[in-house]
Amino acid sequence: MPNPVRISLPPIVAVLLAIISVQGGAALAKGLFPVLGAAGTTSIRVGVSALLLLIVVRPNLRQLGVGQWQAVVPYGLALGLMNFLFYCALERIPLGLAVTLEFVGPLTLALAGSRRWFDAVWVALAGSGIALITPWSNHGVDVLGLVFALGAGAAWAVYIVIGRRTAALLPGPVAVSVGMLFALLPVLPFGLAGGQFQTLTLPLLLVGSLLAVFSSVLPFSLEMHALTSMPTRTFSILMSLEPVAAALSGWLFLHEQLTLPQWLAVAFIVVASAGATLTTRQAEAAIGGE
Repeated sequence: MPNPVRISLPPIVAVLLAIISVQGGAALAKGLFPVLGAAGTTSIRVGVSALLLLIVVRPNLRQLGVGQWQAVVPYGLALGLMNFLFYCALERIPLGLAVTLEFVGPLTLALAGSRRWFDAVWVALAGSGIALITPWSNHGVDVLGLVFALGAGAAWAVYIVIGRRTAALLPGPVAVSVGMLFALLPVLPFGLAGGQFQTLTLPLLLVGSLLAVFSSVLPFSLEMHALTSMPTRTFSILMSLEPVAAALSGWLFLHEQLTLPQWLAVAFIVVASAGATLTTRQAEAAIGGE
């Protein structure tokens, strides 16, 4: 199965562009929240992404066996839940903090079961990062937003575990394009119940389509291209830069200012993610799998 989009770029450049695309898309999504809400915005992103990927990849659904359906359906549900919880977090807390806390999910998965004493350093760094973000005085940062971000991280970890099984049964482009259909199921009922679709206009739909391209279709194609010629471990280390890119994107596009402790939290979790990738076998397949 060929890549959804033919790309001719050095793999490192492709990964960095994918990171920029995802975080730029997240900033774009936050601009839609006042009108469409988190559920409405997620529904449009996932729905348009599913449509575009189905058109480009053109999977033959009739050829999928029972075992493949049993893998791809929960894979899609986890994907939809992960995106929905992330947008719920993004509606309440700065982009940099949301991505940083979301990374705790795959980081925990990467370190799970490790018996290397040095991996305790990464656990301590990640724990310190969470402690620096946590509003112990109940002021400054929305607590529910933090919970949503950690929930998105947990869904990301589940998505990675299910994704491994799905990848063994289906080519990557087919799994994602079909999975996107089922990613709508945990999101669309909330989008319809919120009533925000009544305010949907053609310009908003166009912006939502751009969001789907920047947040799903383009980065997916760039990452698939990079993984064809780059070691998975190198890819994972580069993806560990996402929280920094998110914080910079929030500062540049949304004028979100992080405090010094919050910047330290971002740095701690980035170092923990990259360090875990270097020292644990699980991390090679776990971190950077959104």
